[in-house]
Amino acid sequence: MIVLGSTSEIAQAFVEKALQEGERFERIYLFTSNKETTERFARHIDVKFLQQSEIIELDLTKEINYQNFDSVNSSLLFCATGYLGDGTEEGLYDNKNTEKIIDINYSKLVPVINYFAQKFESRRSGTIIGLSSVAGDRGRQSNFIYGSAKAAFTAYLSGLRNYLFEKKVHVLTVKPGFMATKMTEGLPLNTKLTANPKQAAECIYEAFKKQKNVTYVLPIWGVIMMIIRNIPEFIFKKLKL
Repeated sequence: MIVLGSTSEIAQAFVEKALQEGERFERIYLFTSNKETTERFARHIDVKFLQQSEIIELDLTKEINYQNFDSVNSSLLFCATGYLGDGTEEGLYDNKNTEKIIDINYSKLVPVINYFAQKFESRRSGTIIGLSSVAGDRGRQSNFIYGSAKAAFTAYLSGLRNYLFEKKVHVLTVKPGFMATKMTEGLPLNTKLTANPKQAAECIYEAFKKQKNVTYVLPIWGVIMMIIRNIPEFIFKKLKL
């Protein structure tokens, strides 16, 4: 199993859920830009599940050496890489902030997934699970830089799913909605619309086993975003969302 963004609480919860359900992997490849945090998780799954893992450093803000990935072999890729960035007006006009949001959520991430997608295609098997966001369903003033990157990532996963279908590789797009994680700590989230990593992991694992194409962690988000997508633009542009 390949895990991109292995410090993500959702990614770690999914790994634990899969192992609890009896899934066994010859090795779990934990890609991370934070080796120390990932080492703690690697020790945890080793002690609790006797699961071997390997930590591979990946920093999407730096140049990537794909030769480091040559020995990685798996039929399941879980991508939880994401960066919310500064969504304030100051952040909007900070080009370094904007570039980092786009790099981590889309432009530097896609080539990495493509690298492994090609391996899956050559074997004609595998599953790619990508965490996108409801923020990508329609641009809103509160987070449209992040949302635009996630919209691009959603479109990428949709096209990849279409392309790989005949190659026997499945692609699942996950849209978590509000999540109670370190990335959203301190934000005023509606508790009724917010899921925790364990809930997300259970939803994603079920969608993975059923080979769903797109899933919202909380079904209510599918309804909410359908309404938001269908608000006429002449009205929508006046709203503070």
